[in-house]
Amino acid sequence: QVQLLESGGGLVQAGGSLRLSCSASGRTVTYLTVGWFRQAAGKEREFVATITWTGFGTNYADSVKGRFTISRDAAKNTVYLQMNSLKPEDTAVYYCAARRGATMPTALNNYDYWGQGTQVTVSS
Repeated sequence: QVQLLESGGGLVQAGGSLRLSCSASGRTVTYLTVGWFRQAAGKEREFVATITWTGFGTNYADSVKGRFTISRDAAKNTVYLQMNSLKPEDTAVYYCAARRGATMPTALNNYDYWGQGTQVTVSS
């Protein structure tokens, strides 16, 4: 079993930055692909970014390319999502999710483990 815990959410003005963290614990966390997803009020959960367990493979949603950066610190079992140039439309609950394997799927149902989420609110 793998447990995921997100942190770093909050309220920020448009154009500002936040860094989200996803800490993983449990058995064999090393070989996990980790993704970030978000869900705005009244909308479906959507893919944001994902990273392989090596850290060399990344993938981003078009809406965040050039603004968000996903990275991982294997020694700390932590994945980060650096969010710059935030927009009001980035407001959502952000979730990290993990799966075993080296591929980087964008569909939610490919991920086996989920955190509880952290709220990000961007004011205009």
